[in-house]
Amino acid sequence: MALVLLFALMALCFAIVLKVGSREKELPPGPPTIPILGNAHIFPTEFPHYKFTEWARKYGSLFSLKIGNDTVVVLTGAAAVKELMDKRGGTTVDRPPSYVGELITGGLHILFARFSSSAWKTERRAAAAILTPQATNQHLPIQRAEATQLLHNILHSPQSFYTEIQRYSISVIYSVLHGRRVPQYETKEITGYIAVMHKWSALLEPGAVPPVDAIPILKRIPERWAKWKRDCKRVRDLQRARYFRLVEETRERMRRNQHNGSFMEDVLERQAELGMDDEMTSWFGGTLLEGGTDTTTSYLQSLVLALVAYPEAQKKAHEEIDRVVGEHRMPTLEDLEQMPYIRAIISETHRFRPVTPLGAPHATLTTEEYHGHIIPKGTTIFVNMWGIFHDPALFDNPEDFMPERYLLAENGTKPGIDGSDLKPTFPFGFGRRICPGMYLAQNSINLNAMNLLWAFDFKPDIDTNGNPIPVDIFAYRKGIATAPLPFKCRITIRTAAKARIIENEFLETADIFSKFEVGLSPEDKEFVARSREPEAKLLSE
Repeated sequence: MALVLLFALMALCFAIVLKVGSREKELPPGPPTIPILGNAHIFPTEFPHYKFTEWARKYGSLFSLKIGNDTVVVLTGAAAVKELMDKRGGTTVDRPPSYVGELITGGLHILFARFSSSAWKTERRAAAAILTPQATNQHLPIQRAEATQLLHNILHSPQSFYTEIQRYSISVIYSVLHGRRVPQYETKEITGYIAVMHKWSALLEPGAVPPVDAIPILKRIPERWAKWKRDCKRVRDLQRARYFRLVEETRERMRRNQHNGSFMEDVLERQAELGMDDEMTSWFGGTLLEGGTDTTTSYLQSLVLALVAYPEAQKKAHEEIDRVVGEHRMPTLEDLEQMPYIRAIISETHRFRPVTPLGAPHATLTTEEYHGHIIPKGTTIFVNMWGIFHDPALFDNPEDFMPERYLLAENGTKPGIDGSDLKPTFPFGFGRRICPGMYLAQNSINLNAMNLLWAFDFKPDIDTNGNPIPVDIFAYRKGIATAPLPFKCRITIRTAAKARIIENEFLETADIFSKFEVGLSPEDKEFVARSREPEAKLLSE
């Protein structure tokens, strides 16, 4: 009898183990599972949006994966996104557990903080208080000035456009948040920041580290045998030191009564009211910094890539902006209302190369039912923006850059297709987790899209025989936020009159920049002085 009971117990244990990783029948369909691992063995470790899109075409716009006992649901349909992420946003507002996020940020990163955490509620409240559309518009002068320097720098060094775009994005957000700008790409602040951001983004990409949240025993792997743990520690040390230093520099400037209207001045003055200590304040400033640099940089680099690869779109944009703005002034945000084709280019760039193809994962706070399928409490949800924006059922020739689609239909969809579920804010997130810096980002995108098209021609580079070298529109960096890998192209000023306007406008930015040129290194001070000499000579002639 004892032997029979032992065998029965062993059989029960074996059956339970075999059930781990299997897909419950009420879940949405998905790839076949294997015991214990589920789909962990086939979970993509790089560019997961490509594989998710492939699976969506096979299993449907709502499919599931099993990672051990954990469930992942991928949404690749606009209707499902609207229903589950916006209408039911109160129950899909959570984030899944992120051991990597905890190791690096201690749970204080607004993007990854759990809904139940006091940190998320406090930081979200602070963001809502300081990042209003009205407050954001107060920072338009520094955004315009930095956009003018971007034109000026590309005019004088067109081969450096890729890094100059990075400098622009970082300097804007540094100025807006912490009241100090970054005048040149070679500034140590930039090179160090970019290196850390790339490491941080790579660690966050789905599949980049072992599935520790689904298989907790992996957390016990000693650091000496887990390179990813050592990478997390290094990134944490580097990020924390940088963010604390920036907050202390802002506080010290305030002590000297050198206020310049930066957002973090407002946060520091209201620290007690907002309930934020120095640790939370530093991570809050740092996470807003992250959100405002990588995304804008990637978008503008993708825009240039598309203009090089699709000259007909560029030609139409040139015709429109020349008609509306002309030769004798630079564009303004007010001009955009009169330029439907350039608005279409802006929308098409979001669709063609979404900055965050999967965004940050959400998680359910309660069990949800959708179209006959159960989505259990605690399910991780990915919104596959890439798959939605490249769905041939929604868009004609989705792999091509075709701004005209947004002239034919408000949301760019095929004739006869209802695109009302495709909200214009999709690129910025969903529900209560929508990007708090959306208005600031939109201003940067709109300003620079117009400026670049007004000022320059973008063409492929040429080989030694004078033949054009096509750009690779799929050569992108890995990470949660993707960006084109460095590429070459030929950028030329469109007319001599526009070159003179850029030179004169750049000189006039000096007064705006002066408020933010604090704590500059001797090298940066020399660069600032040198960069303004030619314009002074030009105006005196």
